[in-house]
Amino acid sequence: MQARARIAEELAKAGGWISFARYMQLALHEPGVGYYSGGAQKFGPRGDFVTAPELGELFGRTLARQLGAFERVLELGAGSGALAEVLTRELKGEYLILETSAELRARQRERLGERVRHVDRLPGRFRGAILANEVVDAMPVHLVHWTASAILERGVARSLEWADRPAAGALLEEASRIRVPPPYVSEINLAARAWMRALVEALDEGAVFVIDYGFPRHEYYHPQRSSGTLMCHYRHQAHADPFARPGEEDITAHVDFTALAEAAHDAGAEVLGYTTQAQFLVNCGITDVLAQTNAENALRYAPIAAQAQRLLSPAEMGELFKVLAVGKGLAPARPLAGFSRGDRSHTL
Repeated sequence: MQARARIAEELAKAGGWISFARYMQLALHEPGVGYYSGGAQKFGPRGDFVTAPELGELFGRTLARQLGAFERVLELGAGSGALAEVLTRELKGEYLILETSAELRARQRERLGERVRHVDRLPGRFRGAILANEVVDAMPVHLVHWTASAILERGVARSLEWADRPAAGALLEEASRIRVPPPYVSEINLAARAWMRALVEALDEGAVFVIDYGFPRHEYYHPQRSSGTLMCHYRHQAHADPFARPGEEDITAHVDFTALAEAAHDAGAEVLGYTTQAQFLVNCGITDVLAQTNAENALRYAPIAAQAQRLLSPAEMGELFKVLAVGKGLAPARPLAGFSRGDRSHTL
């Protein structure tokens, strides 16, 4: 209820209409009232959704085989700390976490202790790997409604209902570049573009790894995806009403990986690889990691095999989740193992 009251206050100050991006920012990230600031468990079987690190250690142990090429790792939005717990055991270099949620930072400190160092901002001239696992999907997005005669921004009005206004500024500029058959509603993530540019500017030498669910632009704005990708998650149930429980449930949108690649390129980085999560993990040697568990010990092997199934299966995380890497000063001298086969950079 606190989030709902805060949103109502914002609507009153703004004259009865705010962008959906502002609504999403308040519902998810507003200090003290947003979803990621609340005390309820969010990750894992007892939370609202399960991320790859929450399945078990297989994801982190495999990812470490790629990140081991870097002397430092900076994880953005470390969630429960499950991934950092595995990576700090597998890697030898310094491990940093940049976490914007005070509540999640406290949980990470309790879980990880002195194995990591929290930072309040992006380090300047960073050398190493920057990791963002399921971070971009929770960034506030603008909603756009393409009609036969105009491009509109879909925002939020009093009583939490949809209301369209003419799009303007940077949003209109981005929306005008996208060709879709009207009527069509979808998302544009301006925040993700700015975020990627900031990462590249802070990176002196190394790579940024983005792992998330999404598509290249031509698939994201497919004619058959005319209602967008906006989705909410509450106690492992998915639905499409972002007004149902503001502040109490997750709100996400899929990632436009082409937009991230373009932003990185404009900031001076190059695309080092783009592929499915399944292909990336296979390239990194997930089968070797799996083989380290004695298959004759069913009690130990069966849960790890189940993790592999969810991580690799096209019907689970394997195909929908993608891995994008951009960087400076690495290719071709230090090619990334995760993209040695099945690189789909040409589809961006």
